[in-house]
Amino acid sequence: MTADLYNYRYLKAIREELRENYTEAEKLLWKYLRNKKTGYRIRRQHIIDNFITDFVCLSAKVVIEIDGKIHLQQKEYDELRTNTLNEKGYKVIRFTNEEVLSNPEYVAIQIKETLDARK
Repeated sequence: MTADLYNYRYLKAIREELRENYTEAEKLLWKYLRNKKTGYRIRRQHIIDNFITDFVCLSAKVVIEIDGKIHLQQKEYDELRTNTLNEKGYKVIRFTNEEVLSNPEYVAIQIKETLDARK
């Protein structure tokens, strides 16, 4: 169990909405990550502590975030989130929507290299 039990119900409802309405970049990248295509089990919209991650590999403790333009306005929140996840032993890697949309294969390779390095 990786979620904060106190807020789990609330976060679970948000997670379900995010799973149904994910971005084009997330949808595209998921094609490269699902079904252990990297050699690792990746989860989508997984709750860790009080955060909903875009993608996570629990065995390697790697969080993969895809940042849209909203992240330009929430840098402090993203920093807090990254620090909290780092304290829990997770490595957070970030890609922009543009990176994923323009070269998803390269992003998938970067993710695989990070996962391999964490093993």
